[in-house]
Amino acid sequence: MKRIESAKNDTVKELSKLHRKKERDRQQRFLVEGEHMVQEALEAGLLETLFILDTHDIPDWVPEPASVICTQPVLTRLSLQESDPWIIGAVRKPNCHIPAALQRVLLLDDVQDPGNLGTLIRSACSFGISAVYCTSHCADPFGPKALQASQGAIFHIPVLPCDPDTRIRELKQDMPVFAAALHHESIPLADLKAPSRWALVLGNEGQGIREELIRLCTDTVYIEMDAFESLNVAVAGSILMYYLRHQAI
Repeated sequence: MKRIESAKNDTVKELSKLHRKKERDRQQRFLVEGEHMVQEALEAGLLETLFILDTHDIPDWVPEPASVICTQPVLTRLSLQESDPWIIGAVRKPNCHIPAALQRVLLLDDVQDPGNLGTLIRSACSFGISAVYCTSHCADPFGPKALQASQGAIFHIPVLPCDPDTRIRELKQDMPVFAAALHHESIPLADLKAPSRWALVLGNEGQGIREELIRLCTDTVYIEMDAFESLNVAVAGSILMYYLRHQAI
C-alpha cells in the first residue's frame, strides 16, 4: 500500500479543498468518514481512494489497490469531525438520473440545515421515494453534516437539483403534488386520501414553502398536533412520507 506521512502532501492539500462546496462541485467528488460510510461508498462503486490510519488494524474488506496508509495528522487535515478519524474515503459523486417511472417524489424548497437535509434523504430512501429534488438554496447533500445524517442513503436514491416551478408543473401532469403547509385551506393529514403515486413538497425551516410554489401544488396538508404549531421539517417530512406511503388508495 502507498503511504503518506505529511499533512502537507499535495494529494492531501487537494483533497482538503473538498471541505468547500465550490470544490466538491468542481472536482465532482467528496469525502466520507467512518467505516459505515466508506463501506456504503465502496458497495456503490464510487470509492476512489481510501485513507487508513497507520496504527489501526486493516479490515478484511479494505481494497488494497485503492488504499493509502496515513499518519494521524494527515487524516486530521482531511476530517471535519471533532474526534480523530481512522478511515476516510475520497468518493466520486453519483451520476444521478431521473428514474424512468417516478412513483413517489420528495421536493425540498430551500431546506438549509444540512442535518435536516441528510435526515430527509435517509427517510426518503427508507420510505420508497423514487427521487429527491433540491432547490438552489438547499444545503449541499454532499457536505459532511448532510452525509453524516443521511447515513449512506445518498448512495441509494437520486438527489437532483431542480427549478421548482418547472418541476412541480411537470409532476402535476402525472400525480398530485402535496405541499406541507399551515394554510387556511390545508387538509388534516388524517383526512388526506392519496393515490399510489404522489409528490410531497417541504419548505425552509423558518419560512416554509414559498407561497408561489404552494399555489402550484394540488393540495396543502398539515399534521394535526395537540401542542406547538409546527414540527422540525425533518420530523414532519418523515411522518408525511410514512403516512402517504401506507395510506395510499
